[in-house]
Amino acid sequence: MAQFPAGFVWGTATASYQIEGAVHEGGRGASIWDTFSHTPGRVKNGDTGDVACDHYHRFREDVALMAAAGLNAYRFSVAWPRIQPTGRGRVNEAGLAFYDRLVDELLGAGIQPWATLFHWDLPQALEDAGGWMNRDTAHRFGDYAYLVGERLADRVAGFMTLNETYIHFLLGYALGTHAPGRALGLGAFPAAHHQLLGHGLAVRSLREAGARSVGIANNFAPVWPASDRDEDHQAANRLDALRNHLFTDPLLRGEYPALALDMLSQSDPALLDVILPGDLSVMAAPLDFLGVNYYQPDWVRANPAAPLGVETGTLPGRDYTAFGWPVVPEGLTQTLTGLKARYAETCPPLYITESGCSQHDVVGEDGRVRDDFRSRYHEEHIEAMRTAMTQGAEVRGYFAWSLLDNFEWAEGYSQRFGLVHVDFATQVRTPKDSYFWFQTFLQGQA
Repeated sequence: MAQFPAGFVWGTATASYQIEGAVHEGGRGASIWDTFSHTPGRVKNGDTGDVACDHYHRFREDVALMAAAGLNAYRFSVAWPRIQPTGRGRVNEAGLAFYDRLVDELLGAGIQPWATLFHWDLPQALEDAGGWMNRDTAHRFGDYAYLVGERLADRVAGFMTLNETYIHFLLGYALGTHAPGRALGLGAFPAAHHQLLGHGLAVRSLREAGARSVGIANNFAPVWPASDRDEDHQAANRLDALRNHLFTDPLLRGEYPALALDMLSQSDPALLDVILPGDLSVMAAPLDFLGVNYYQPDWVRANPAAPLGVETGTLPGRDYTAFGWPVVPEGLTQTLTGLKARYAETCPPLYITESGCSQHDVVGEDGRVRDDFRSRYHEEHIEAMRTAMTQGAEVRGYFAWSLLDNFEWAEGYSQRFGLVHVDFATQVRTPKDSYFWFQTFLQGQA
Protein backbone atom coordinates (compact mmCIF):
# COMPACT_ATOMS: atom_id res chain seq x y z
CA MET A 1 0.00 0.00 0.00
CA ALA A 2 1.24 3.50 -0.84
CA GLN A 3 2.95 5.70 1.72
CA PHE A 4 0.85 8.39 3.37
CA PRO A 5 2.16 11.91 4.03
CA ALA A 6 4.54 12.51 6.90
CA GLY A 7 2.62 13.45 10.03
CA PHE A 8 -0.47 11.49 9.03
CA VAL A 9 -2.42 10.49 12.15
CA TRP A 10 -3.07 6.79 12.79
CA GLY A 11 -5.18 6.01 15.81
CA THR A 12 -7.99 4.09 17.41
CA ALA A 13 -11.16 5.41 19.01
CA THR A 14 -13.34 4.56 22.01
CA ALA A 15 -16.18 6.08 24.06
CA SER A 16 -16.32 6.55 27.82
CA TYR A 17 -19.51 4.62 28.67
CA GLN A 18 -18.53 1.81 26.33
CA ILE A 19 -15.21 1.03 28.01
CA GLU A 20 -14.61 2.79 31.33
CA GLY A 21 -16.84 0.98 33.82
CA ALA A 22 -16.36 2.23 37.40
CA VAL A 23 -19.72 3.97 37.17
CA HIS A 24 -19.91 4.57 40.91
CA GLU A 25 -16.27 5.51 41.47
CA GLY A 26 -14.42 8.80 41.58
CA GLY A 27 -17.51 10.87 42.25
CA ARG A 28 -19.09 10.12 38.87
CA GLY A 29 -22.78 10.95 38.54
CA ALA A 30 -25.41 8.91 36.70
CA SER A 31 -25.75 9.20 32.93
CA ILE A 32 -28.71 8.49 30.68
CA TRP A 33 -26.99 5.26 29.63
CA ASP A 34 -26.82 4.07 33.23
CA THR A 35 -30.56 4.58 33.48
CA PHE A 36 -31.36 3.17 30.04
CA SER A 37 -29.24 0.03 30.37
CA HIS A 38 -30.75 -0.76 33.76
CA THR A 39 -34.27 -0.50 32.34
CA PRO A 40 -35.54 -4.02 31.52
CA GLY A 41 -35.87 -4.74 27.82
CA ARG A 42 -33.79 -1.84 26.61
CA VAL A 43 -30.43 -3.56 26.05
CA LYS A 44 -29.83 -7.05 24.68
CA ASN A 45 -29.32 -9.67 27.40
CA GLY A 46 -29.80 -7.01 30.06
CA ASP A 47 -26.18 -5.92 29.62
CA THR A 48 -24.94 -2.67 31.19
CA GLY A 49 -21.77 -0.60 31.11
CA ASP A 50 -21.23 -0.92 34.86
CA VAL A 51 -17.89 -2.66 34.31
CA ALA A 52 -17.50 -2.72 30.50
CA CYS A 53 -13.75 -3.04 29.78
CA ASP A 54 -12.75 -1.67 33.19
CA HIS A 55 -10.63 0.88 31.34
CA TYR A 56 -10.90 3.24 34.32
CA HIS A 57 -8.55 0.91 36.20
CA ARG A 58 -6.73 -0.67 33.23
CA PHE A 59 -6.00 2.34 31.03
CA ARG A 60 -2.22 1.91 31.37
CA GLU A 61 -2.48 -1.60 29.96
CA ASP A 62 -4.61 -0.29 27.09
CA VAL A 63 -2.18 2.54 26.31
CA ALA A 64 0.65 -0.01 26.21
CA LEU A 65 -1.32 -2.01 23.64
CA MET A 66 -1.68 1.08 21.44
CA ALA A 67 2.00 1.87 21.72
CA ALA A 68 3.01 -1.71 20.84
CA ALA A 69 0.84 -1.53 17.71
CA GLY A 70 2.66 1.62 16.58
CA LEU A 71 -0.40 3.87 16.77
CA ASN A 72 0.39 7.57 17.19
CA ALA A 73 -3.02 8.85 18.32
CA TYR A 74 -5.95 7.89 20.52
CA ARG A 75 -9.45 9.33 20.36
CA PHE A 76 -11.22 8.93 23.71
CA SER A 77 -14.29 10.61 25.13
CA VAL A 78 -14.65 12.45 28.40
CA ALA A 79 -17.59 11.35 30.55
CA TRP A 80 -19.52 14.51 31.37
CA PRO A 81 -20.92 12.91 34.58
CA ARG A 82 -17.34 12.43 35.82
CA ILE A 83 -16.60 16.14 35.46
CA GLN A 84 -19.98 17.49 36.62
CA PRO A 85 -22.06 14.74 38.26
CA THR A 86 -25.30 16.64 37.65
CA GLY A 87 -24.20 18.37 34.44
CA ARG A 88 -23.88 21.76 36.08
CA GLY A 89 -22.25 23.52 38.97
CA ARG A 90 -19.38 22.09 40.95
CA VAL A 91 -16.41 20.43 39.31
CA ASN A 92 -15.53 16.91 40.37
CA GLU A 93 -11.77 17.03 40.82
CA ALA A 94 -11.44 13.25 40.84
CA GLY A 95 -13.01 13.07 37.40
CA LEU A 96 -10.62 15.60 35.90
CA ALA A 97 -7.72 13.83 37.59
CA PHE A 98 -8.58 10.57 35.81
CA TYR A 99 -8.29 12.22 32.40
CA ASP A 100 -5.08 13.96 33.54
CA ARG A 101 -3.60 10.53 34.20
CA LEU A 102 -4.84 9.14 30.89
CA VAL A 103 -3.50 12.07 28.86
CA ASP A 104 -0.13 11.97 30.58
CA GLU A 105 0.13 8.21 30.05
CA LEU A 106 -0.59 8.68 26.34
CA LEU A 107 1.99 11.43 25.95
CA GLY A 108 4.55 9.34 27.78
CA ALA A 109 3.96 6.58 25.22
CA GLY A 110 4.34 8.96 22.27
CA ILE A 111 0.60 8.93 21.48
CA GLN A 112 -1.39 12.08 20.71
CA PRO A 113 -4.52 12.49 22.87
CA TRP A 114 -7.67 13.42 20.93
CA ALA A 115 -10.66 14.11 23.19
CA THR A 116 -14.39 14.04 22.45
CA LEU A 117 -16.48 15.97 24.96
CA PHE A 118 -19.81 14.20 24.39
CA HIS A 119 -20.27 10.63 23.21
CA TRP A 120 -23.91 10.22 24.30
CA ASP A 121 -23.55 9.83 28.09
CA LEU A 122 -25.54 12.92 29.11
CA PRO A 123 -25.80 13.44 32.88
CA GLN A 124 -29.16 12.03 33.97
CA ALA A 125 -29.94 15.17 35.95
CA LEU A 126 -29.89 17.20 32.72
CA GLU A 127 -32.15 14.68 31.01
CA ASP A 128 -34.56 14.99 33.94
CA ALA A 129 -34.69 18.71 33.11
CA GLY A 130 -35.45 18.01 29.43
CA GLY A 131 -32.12 16.83 28.04
CA TRP A 132 -31.20 18.11 24.60
CA MET A 133 -34.84 19.09 24.07
CA ASN A 134 -34.11 21.85 26.58
CA ARG A 135 -32.13 24.85 25.28
CA ASP A 136 -30.44 25.20 28.65
CA THR A 137 -28.51 21.97 28.02
CA ALA A 138 -26.61 23.68 25.20
CA HIS A 139 -25.42 26.36 27.62
CA ARG A 140 -24.50 23.80 30.23
CA PHE A 141 -22.46 22.02 27.57
CA GLY A 142 -20.59 25.23 26.83
CA ASP A 143 -19.73 25.57 30.53
CA TYR A 144 -18.56 21.96 30.73
CA ALA A 145 -16.40 22.39 27.62
CA TYR A 146 -14.53 25.24 29.26
CA LEU A 147 -13.83 23.19 32.38
CA VAL A 148 -12.35 20.33 30.35
CA GLY A 149 -10.45 22.65 28.01
CA GLU A 150 -9.00 24.64 30.88
CA ARG A 151 -7.58 21.44 32.34
CA LEU A 152 -6.47 19.52 29.23
CA ALA A 153 -5.97 22.00 26.37
CA ASP A 154 -2.24 22.27 26.99
CA ARG A 155 -1.80 18.58 26.16
CA VAL A 156 -4.65 17.48 23.87
CA ALA A 157 -3.88 17.50 20.14
CA GLY A 158 -7.50 17.89 19.06
CA PHE A 159 -10.90 18.32 20.66
CA MET A 160 -14.18 17.09 19.20
CA THR A 161 -17.25 18.70 20.73
CA LEU A 162 -19.91 16.08 19.91
CA ASN A 163 -20.01 12.60 18.45
CA GLU A 164 -22.58 11.74 15.78
CA THR A 165 -25.25 14.33 16.43
CA TYR A 166 -27.49 12.66 13.84
CA ILE A 167 -27.35 9.23 15.50
CA HIS A 168 -28.00 10.61 18.99
CA PHE A 169 -30.91 12.67 17.64
CA LEU A 170 -32.32 9.76 15.61
CA LEU A 171 -31.91 6.81 17.96
CA GLY A 172 -32.07 8.63 21.28
CA TYR A 173 -34.85 11.15 20.66
CA ALA A 174 -36.66 10.38 17.38
CA LEU A 175 -36.91 6.56 17.53
CA GLY A 176 -36.10 5.79 21.16
CA THR A 177 -33.89 2.74 20.61
CA HIS A 178 -30.97 4.40 22.42
CA ALA A 179 -30.84 6.44 25.60
CA PRO A 180 -32.73 8.46 26.66
CA GLY A 181 -35.35 6.33 24.88
CA ARG A 182 -37.70 9.03 23.61
CA ALA A 183 -39.71 8.34 20.45
CA LEU A 184 -40.66 11.80 19.19
CA GLY A 185 -40.18 11.37 15.44
CA LEU A 186 -39.44 14.67 13.72
CA GLY A 187 -40.71 16.31 16.90
CA ALA A 188 -37.20 15.61 18.20
CA PHE A 189 -35.78 18.43 16.06
CA PRO A 190 -35.13 20.64 19.12
CA ALA A 191 -32.66 17.96 20.30
CA ALA A 192 -30.81 18.33 17.00
CA HIS A 193 -30.82 22.12 17.12
CA HIS A 194 -29.68 22.31 20.72
CA GLN A 195 -26.84 19.86 20.10
CA LEU A 196 -25.60 22.07 17.28
CA LEU A 197 -26.01 25.19 19.40
CA GLY A 198 -24.12 23.45 22.19
CA HIS A 199 -21.39 22.60 19.70
CA GLY A 200 -20.98 26.25 18.76
CA LEU A 201 -20.89 27.34 22.39
CA ALA A 202 -18.35 24.60 23.15
CA VAL A 203 -16.11 25.70 20.28
CA ARG A 204 -16.09 29.19 21.79
CA SER A 205 -15.36 27.83 25.27
CA LEU A 206 -12.55 25.56 24.09
CA ARG A 207 -10.84 28.39 22.25
CA GLU A 208 -11.12 30.62 25.31
CA ALA A 209 -9.53 27.81 27.32
CA GLY A 210 -6.59 27.62 24.93
CA ALA A 211 -7.47 24.62 22.73
CA ARG A 212 -5.18 24.35 19.72
CA SER A 213 -7.45 22.39 17.38
CA VAL A 214 -11.24 22.06 17.57
CA GLY A 215 -13.70 20.08 15.45
CA ILE A 216 -16.66 17.73 15.62
CA ALA A 217 -17.18 14.05 14.72
CA ASN A 218 -20.25 13.62 12.52
CA ASN A 219 -21.66 10.44 11.06
CA PHE A 220 -21.89 10.45 7.25
CA ALA A 221 -23.25 7.98 4.73
CA PRO A 222 -24.05 8.21 1.03
CA VAL A 223 -27.78 7.76 0.52
CA TRP A 224 -28.63 5.72 -2.56
CA PRO A 225 -32.15 5.11 -3.94
CA ALA A 226 -33.17 1.45 -4.14
CA SER A 227 -34.63 1.89 -7.62
CA ASP A 228 -35.09 4.42 -10.41
CA ARG A 229 -38.59 5.29 -9.19
CA ASP A 230 -39.09 9.00 -8.54
CA GLU A 231 -40.48 8.18 -5.11
CA ASP A 232 -37.25 6.42 -4.12
CA HIS A 233 -35.09 9.25 -5.42
CA GLN A 234 -37.16 11.71 -3.42
CA ALA A 235 -36.88 9.51 -0.32
CA ALA A 236 -33.10 9.37 -0.78
CA ASN A 237 -32.92 13.14 -1.08
CA ARG A 238 -34.97 13.58 2.10
CA LEU A 239 -32.81 11.19 4.11
CA ASP A 240 -29.64 12.76 2.70
CA ALA A 241 -30.84 16.16 3.90
CA LEU A 242 -31.60 14.83 7.39
CA ARG A 243 -28.62 12.53 7.84
CA ASN A 244 -25.81 14.44 6.16
CA HIS A 245 -26.74 18.07 5.58
CA LEU A 246 -28.87 18.98 8.61
CA PHE A 247 -25.91 18.49 10.94
CA THR A 248 -23.15 19.95 8.76
CA ASP A 249 -24.65 22.79 6.69
CA PRO A 250 -25.16 24.99 9.78
CA LEU A 251 -21.50 24.51 10.72
CA LEU A 252 -19.95 25.10 7.30
CA ARG A 253 -22.61 27.14 5.47
CA GLY A 254 -24.29 28.95 8.33
CA GLU A 255 -27.74 27.70 7.33
CA TYR A 256 -30.01 24.70 7.54
CA PRO A 257 -30.71 22.83 4.27
CA ALA A 258 -33.95 24.02 2.71
CA LEU A 259 -35.26 20.49 2.10
CA ALA A 260 -34.86 19.56 5.78
CA LEU A 261 -36.58 22.77 6.90
CA ASP A 262 -39.44 22.06 4.50
CA MET A 263 -39.86 18.54 5.91
CA LEU A 264 -39.88 19.85 9.47
CA SER A 265 -42.32 22.63 8.63
CA GLN A 266 -44.71 20.19 6.98
CA SER A 267 -44.56 17.99 10.09
CA ASP A 268 -45.13 20.86 12.55
CA PRO A 269 -44.34 24.51 11.74
CA ALA A 270 -43.80 25.21 15.44
CA LEU A 271 -40.69 22.99 15.41
CA LEU A 272 -38.73 25.77 13.74
CA ASP A 273 -39.52 28.17 16.58
CA VAL A 274 -36.48 26.81 18.45
CA ILE A 275 -34.21 28.56 15.92
CA LEU A 276 -33.58 31.94 17.53
CA PRO A 277 -31.79 34.96 16.04
CA GLY A 278 -28.04 34.50 16.29
CA ASP A 279 -28.13 30.72 16.74
CA LEU A 280 -26.75 29.92 13.30
CA SER A 281 -23.85 32.32 13.70
CA VAL A 282 -22.93 30.56 16.95
CA MET A 283 -23.10 27.16 15.25
CA ALA A 284 -20.88 28.35 12.39
CA ALA A 285 -17.86 29.01 14.60
CA PRO A 286 -14.78 28.24 12.46
CA LEU A 287 -13.47 24.68 12.76
CA ASP A 288 -9.93 23.38 12.49
CA PHE A 289 -11.10 19.99 11.21
CA LEU A 290 -14.17 17.89 10.50
CA GLY A 291 -14.33 14.34 11.84
CA VAL A 292 -15.94 11.78 9.52
CA ASN A 293 -17.43 8.61 11.01
CA TYR A 294 -18.24 6.17 8.22
CA TYR A 295 -19.62 2.63 8.29
CA GLN A 296 -22.00 2.03 5.37
CA PRO A 297 -24.24 3.73 2.79
CA ASP A 298 -28.00 3.94 3.22
CA TRP A 299 -29.96 2.16 0.46
CA VAL A 300 -33.49 3.52 0.66
CA ARG A 301 -36.98 3.32 -0.73
CA ALA A 302 -40.06 5.40 -0.04
CA ASN A 303 -42.47 4.00 2.54
CA PRO A 304 -45.05 6.40 3.98
CA ALA A 305 -45.69 4.00 6.88
CA ALA A 306 -42.03 3.95 7.97
CA PRO A 307 -40.47 6.45 10.39
CA LEU A 308 -39.57 9.62 8.46
CA GLY A 309 -41.25 8.09 5.38
CA VAL A 310 -38.08 6.22 4.43
CA GLU A 311 -37.25 2.52 4.58
CA THR A 312 -33.63 1.39 4.51
CA GLY A 313 -32.72 -1.87 2.82
CA THR A 314 -29.59 -3.88 2.15
CA LEU A 315 -27.24 -3.72 -0.79
CA PRO A 316 -27.18 -6.93 -2.84
CA GLY A 317 -23.95 -8.72 -3.62
CA ARG A 318 -21.96 -7.40 -0.67
CA ASP A 319 -20.14 -8.82 2.31
CA TYR A 320 -21.85 -8.05 5.60
CA THR A 321 -20.62 -7.45 9.12
CA ALA A 322 -22.10 -9.28 12.11
CA PHE A 323 -24.30 -6.20 12.56
CA GLY A 324 -25.76 -6.81 9.09
CA TRP A 325 -24.07 -3.75 7.64
CA PRO A 326 -22.80 -4.00 4.04
CA VAL A 327 -19.09 -3.43 3.47
CA VAL A 328 -18.83 -0.67 0.86
CA PRO A 329 -15.39 1.04 0.87
CA GLU A 330 -16.22 3.17 -2.17
CA GLY A 331 -18.90 4.83 -0.05
CA LEU A 332 -16.09 6.34 2.03
CA THR A 333 -14.43 7.73 -1.10
CA GLN A 334 -17.74 9.25 -2.16
CA THR A 335 -18.32 10.71 1.29
CA LEU A 336 -14.93 12.41 1.44
CA THR A 337 -14.98 13.79 -2.10
CA GLY A 338 -18.63 14.81 -1.62
CA LEU A 339 -17.79 16.86 1.46
CA LYS A 340 -15.03 18.66 -0.43
CA ALA A 341 -17.37 19.33 -3.35
CA ARG A 342 -20.30 20.54 -1.23
CA TYR A 343 -18.39 22.83 1.10
CA ALA A 344 -15.44 23.80 -1.12
CA GLU A 345 -13.31 26.48 0.53
CA THR A 346 -15.28 26.28 3.81
CA CYS A 347 -14.48 22.57 4.18
CA PRO A 348 -11.79 22.15 6.84
CA PRO A 349 -9.25 19.30 6.81
CA LEU A 350 -10.88 15.89 7.32
CA TYR A 351 -10.09 13.04 9.67
CA ILE A 352 -11.69 9.60 9.59
CA THR A 353 -12.66 9.59 13.27
CA GLU A 354 -14.37 6.17 13.14
CA SER A 355 -14.21 3.25 10.72
CA GLY A 356 -14.67 -0.37 11.69
CA CYS A 357 -16.72 -3.55 11.58
CA SER A 358 -18.26 -6.03 14.02
CA GLN A 359 -17.61 -9.75 13.99
CA HIS A 360 -18.33 -12.61 16.40
CA ASP A 361 -14.69 -13.09 17.31
CA VAL A 362 -13.48 -15.92 19.53
CA VAL A 363 -10.11 -16.82 21.02
CA GLY A 364 -8.94 -20.10 19.50
CA GLU A 365 -7.37 -22.96 21.40
CA ASP A 366 -3.98 -21.64 20.30
CA GLY A 367 -4.76 -18.24 21.87
CA ARG A 368 -5.16 -16.55 18.49
CA VAL A 369 -8.13 -14.47 17.31
CA ARG A 370 -8.48 -14.90 13.57
CA ASP A 371 -10.35 -11.90 12.16
CA ASP A 372 -9.07 -11.61 8.61
CA PHE A 373 -12.43 -10.06 7.70
CA ARG A 374 -11.57 -7.04 9.86
CA SER A 375 -8.04 -6.75 8.47
CA ARG A 376 -9.45 -6.69 4.94
CA TYR A 377 -12.07 -4.16 6.01
CA HIS A 378 -9.47 -1.70 7.24
CA GLU A 379 -7.14 -2.30 4.31
CA GLU A 380 -9.95 -1.61 1.83
CA HIS A 381 -11.19 1.48 3.68
CA ILE A 382 -7.70 2.92 4.03
CA GLU A 383 -7.27 2.44 0.29
CA ALA A 384 -10.66 4.12 -0.30
CA MET A 385 -9.48 7.04 1.83
CA ARG A 386 -6.25 7.25 -0.18
CA THR A 387 -8.27 7.30 -3.41
CA ALA A 388 -10.27 10.26 -2.10
CA MET A 389 -7.02 12.03 -1.26
CA THR A 390 -5.79 11.61 -4.84
CA GLN A 391 -9.07 13.21 -5.94
CA GLY A 392 -8.52 16.31 -3.84
CA ALA A 393 -9.93 15.51 -0.39
CA GLU A 394 -7.63 16.82 2.34
CA VAL A 395 -7.56 13.91 4.80
CA ARG A 396 -5.07 13.98 7.66
CA GLY A 397 -5.82 10.92 9.78
CA TYR A 398 -7.61 7.60 10.30
CA PHE A 399 -8.97 6.33 13.63
CA ALA A 400 -10.04 2.68 13.66
CA TRP A 401 -13.15 1.81 15.63
CA SER A 402 -12.34 0.38 18.04
CA LEU A 403 -9.32 -0.37 20.17
CA LEU A 404 -11.27 -2.81 22.36
CA ASP A 405 -14.35 -4.96 22.15
CA ASN A 406 -16.81 -3.03 24.30
CA PHE A 407 -20.38 -2.31 25.36
CA GLU A 408 -22.08 -1.79 22.01
CA TRP A 409 -25.00 0.34 23.20
CA ALA A 410 -28.39 -1.38 22.76
CA GLU A 411 -26.61 -4.50 21.47
CA GLY A 412 -24.80 -4.94 24.78
CA TYR A 413 -21.78 -7.21 24.46
CA SER A 414 -23.13 -9.15 21.47
CA GLN A 415 -21.12 -7.19 18.86
CA ARG A 416 -17.31 -6.97 18.79
CA PHE A 417 -15.54 -4.15 16.94
CA GLY A 418 -12.14 -4.22 18.62
CA LEU A 419 -8.63 -4.78 17.35
CA VAL A 420 -8.19 -6.31 20.80
CA HIS A 421 -10.46 -9.07 22.11
CA VAL A 422 -11.80 -8.57 25.64
CA ASP A 423 -13.00 -11.45 27.80
CA PHE A 424 -15.62 -9.55 29.77
CA ALA A 425 -15.63 -12.13 32.58
CA THR A 426 -11.88 -11.91 33.24
CA GLN A 427 -10.93 -8.62 31.46
CA VAL A 428 -8.11 -10.45 29.69
CA ARG A 429 -7.05 -8.58 26.55
CA THR A 430 -5.98 -10.60 23.49
CA PRO A 431 -4.72 -8.76 20.40
CA LYS A 432 -6.47 -10.07 17.28
CA ASP A 433 -4.92 -10.76 13.90
CA SER A 434 -6.23 -7.33 12.79
CA TYR A 435 -4.16 -5.72 15.55
CA PHE A 436 -1.05 -7.35 14.12
CA TRP A 437 -2.12 -6.35 10.60
CA PHE A 438 -2.17 -2.73 11.76
CA GLN A 439 1.18 -3.19 13.47
CA THR A 440 2.76 -4.42 10.24
CA PHE A 441 1.02 -1.76 8.15
CA LEU A 442 2.24 1.04 10.42
CA GLN A 443 5.78 -0.26 10.34
CA GLY A 444 5.58 0.19 6.57
CA GLN A 445 4.48 3.80 7.07
CA ALA A 446 7.39 4.67 9.38
